[in-house]
Amino acid sequence: MSLSPEALPEKPAFELAVIGCGNANRSDDGVGPRVIALLREAALPRGVAVLDAGTDGMGVMYSARGAKRLIIVDARAPEAAPGAVYEVPGDALMAPPPQSLNLHDFRWDHALYAGRRIYGEAFPSEVTVFLVEAERLDLGLDLSPAVEAAARRVAGQIARLAGALEAG
Repeated sequence: MSLSPEALPEKPAFELAVIGCGNANRSDDGVGPRVIALLREAALPRGVAVLDAGTDGMGVMYSARGAKRLIIVDARAPEAAPGAVYEVPGDALMAPPPQSLNLHDFRWDHALYAGRRIYGEAFPSEVTVFLVEAERLDLGLDLSPAVEAAARRVAGQIARLAGALEAG
């Protein structure tokens, strides 16, 4: 038996979903969850949902359904500019999932691809991804100073975007 998107249970619609991705036990890879923690302390308008998805790509797909807009925050591999923030349209990053039965292989970029195909118009059409360049990805709970500063900048920018949606 297969379900069409119309047959899926109703999920309340909201204006904006912000989903932080990453492994908080791998130093700067935890920047997505850190941004979510900062946003939970902020006075965000109604209609904004925030979620720490950790490393659960499938959770990103499920949580984004029903949102008009989606923002994903994640770490980017270290290169030359730790703490640099890259704002990228989701369409540029979505990718088909690998042919695998291992859910660890299903990442948020796959969630964007699959969510659009599974949920159709119930999946956000406007997706922005904030990638923060990591300094280190070794085992540890703390972000590097450069990435902590970037997390605060990104959280502030998202809070302003959310406020503008409420005003507009």
